[in-house]
Amino acid sequence: MDTPSLGLFGTADASAGPDGPPVCSAKGCREDARWVLVWNNPKLHTPDRRKTWLACDDHREHLSQFLGVRGFLKEVVPFEDFEG
Repeated sequence: MDTPSLGLFGTADASAGPDGPPVCSAKGCREDARWVLVWNNPKLHTPDRRKTWLACDDHREHLSQFLGVRGFLKEVVPFEDFEG
């Protein structure tokens, strides 16, 4: 089964990139992605639009809080369960 990876500007695609398996979206982090943070900025996106960030175990909470305080976070899904 193909798993999603983070593409350009936070979009999910179905394959690992040319540099290997999907990695955490936190700045400077190169750990494997374990979580998908699904979000939407209502000032920029239509209500049905969903963007994704990937997170390792260490950055899941930090990235979730960043999106959450802005009201952007919709859900956090284990990477292996994400169907984007």
